[in-house]
Amino acid sequence: MNRIIVLLLIVLFSGQLLAQVNINGYVKTYNRLRLKQDGKFTWNENQLGLKFGGNPSEKIHYYSEVRLRAFGFPGVVSTSDLQRREKDAVQPWGMEFREAYIDLYGFLTANLDLRIGRQRIVWGTADKLNPTDNLNPDDLEDIFDFGRHVGSNALQATYYLGDYTFYGIYIPVFSPATLPYGDWADAFAAPVNLPPGMILARYRDHINLPENKLSETSAFGFKAAGNLFNYDWSLSYYYGRDDLPLVSSTTLIPYPPVTGGWEANAILTYPRLQVIGADMAGSIGSVGVWAEGALTIPHKIYNDVTIHHPVLGNIADQQVALDNEPYFKYVVGGDYTFKNGWYVNAQFMHGFIHERGAENLNDYLLMRFEKKTMNDALKIVPLGIALAIPDWGDVRNNYGIAGGPELDYYPIDALEISLGAYIIDGKGDNIFSRVKNFDEGFIKVTYDF
Repeated sequence: MNRIIVLLLIVLFSGQLLAQVNINGYVKTYNRLRLKQDGKFTWNENQLGLKFGGNPSEKIHYYSEVRLRAFGFPGVVSTSDLQRREKDAVQPWGMEFREAYIDLYGFLTANLDLRIGRQRIVWGTADKLNPTDNLNPDDLEDIFDFGRHVGSNALQATYYLGDYTFYGIYIPVFSPATLPYGDWADAFAAPVNLPPGMILARYRDHINLPENKLSETSAFGFKAAGNLFNYDWSLSYYYGRDDLPLVSSTTLIPYPPVTGGWEANAILTYPRLQVIGADMAGSIGSVGVWAEGALTIPHKIYNDVTIHHPVLGNIADQQVALDNEPYFKYVVGGDYTFKNGWYVNAQFMHGFIHERGAENLNDYLLMRFEKKTMNDALKIVPLGIALAIPDWGDVRNNYGIAGGPELDYYPIDALEISLGAYIIDGKGDNIFSRVKNFDEGFIKVTYDF
């Protein structure tokens, strides 16, 4: 890894001398700790992000981004870990290759551009939570940083025809989404339903990725975009796979260490799906507005359940894990700045990232209030909140809420110091109630260069 980094820096700086490469990036440090649990540290991160690109001619542009990161906590279990030259057990670190692509302008015809390589393909007009944004896998490592995605190796063609723009994307290799770090994965972990009288004592899983061949891993998408009555709009279509896995087989065996206990062994797969999307963005007077919706048509997935019962023998059952009935996710929202400087951003969302099936889509309300003061050197966020409402008929006993205050200070240009908290509560079973004891405080410092 050290050799890779040295080679990367040599390429960057030698390229700058030879081809006038534009280099920028950022340095960030980010720490979080639990406000309960005796101040347990849960997040320890330092990043160096490097972005470079250039235009050797009018017909070509290139761009790449890498991220060097020290993330996590010491993982020392023996003295040999203290002797590693990489020092990765003492201070875990790594490198992430985020984007690297080439733009070809006017390819074959003046109206056609191509982008080839690892790229982030952004679809949708809603604020960070976009049901039509399915081309790149979700990066759910930090559940408080909505909207992150991992880049994909892809070919993107853009064709301009008058006032309209048409996009065609082909992704040859499937990449799964990343899941939340540490015990934050509990937010997306729905409880395992066992027959009455059975106690889940241990859970194990195995993921089956699609077979690495063209017919199994490929995905593609099309989009048409334009402007009508000063509103930007687009229509889109995606065919590929869901980037979050789904249980397709479960085997239950007795687990003697626990009285009445059972071990569940699950096999997870990535179902195929089609997504038909539409979005718009514009303004009504001085109020910014947007709307986005996606009709998902999944392939049916069964969960084959086998119980190895010590008395009754093997019992087999088949359940529908995901029906092929289409379901619709959508987001509507708006933002407004008042005359006194207060800014408000609000969105209503039906169906979160991990929710599938019409009967499993919940409603969410997201709001954020903020105001800048001291000549924009200080931004006050008294309230940023996400409210989950799984059951409108019984909100008192089934709800989830997450959010909190934040202060952002900009002492000099390009430097941001953030201090805040995430407060979580809820009842019933939903994304926030599952982690309601995980209240955290954080400090984050970022410098862009």
